[in-house]
Amino acid sequence: MSGPYPPQYGAGPGGPQIQPETFGQQSYPPAQPYPEGGVNAMGSPYPGSLPPPVPYPSRKRRKWIIASVAALAVIAVVGVILATTLTRTRDEPVSAGVLTEASAQTAIQNYLDALSNGDDETVARNTLCGLFDAAKERRADLALAGLSSEAFRRQYSVAEVTSIDKLVMWSPSQAQVLFTMRVEPARRSRGNQPPEEEEQAIAQLVSIDGEILVCSYLPRTTGQY
Repeated sequence: MSGPYPPQYGAGPGGPQIQPETFGQQSYPPAQPYPEGGVNAMGSPYPGSLPPPVPYPSRKRRKWIIASVAALAVIAVVGVILATTLTRTRDEPVSAGVLTEASAQTAIQNYLDALSNGDDETVARNTLCGLFDAAKERRADLALAGLSSEAFRRQYSVAEVTSIDKLVMWSPSQAQVLFTMRVEPARRSRGNQPPEEEEQAIAQLVSIDGEILVCSYLPRTTGQY
């Protein structure tokens, strides 16, 4: 190349030499402490100083905590199940025809009321144990029911079931029941008997077509009706 070079560059051998620039040592600003209020270098605020580290529980203590939480969970589940069961038992009626002490007491009381009121058809329906509707000839059954009702009324003016003393299940649809009833003797047979007393009796029950029937009734102190 021809022509002059700038003064700081040499043109070749014997010419002026390049004068390197000198740079001073670069300095950095000193580290700044966190300003008051706990704003760190990333700009995230934290009120005051950092809290002390939380100690991690020991293995034994962790097992105890886990066991306690599990036990509380089991108790809560059992409580919910019991509450649901009790609510359902209280609010929902018992299915028709299910033999229980309560349904047995109701069936026996209905039978005794039929005897007291001379309801021969209801008495016959019970003593035939579910065969009444299928029977083509019912006159003999109704006559026998009338005799049973008459004999019952000669002995008692009132008969009320007060308790089921024992319920023996023969099958899901059959049971034998020992019960206590409060009775008032009929006027014609009062005699030396007290005006009101309690007697036990035995009834055999059957559940059929959603209905509980008294197939037989036997007082513990008198003959069968």
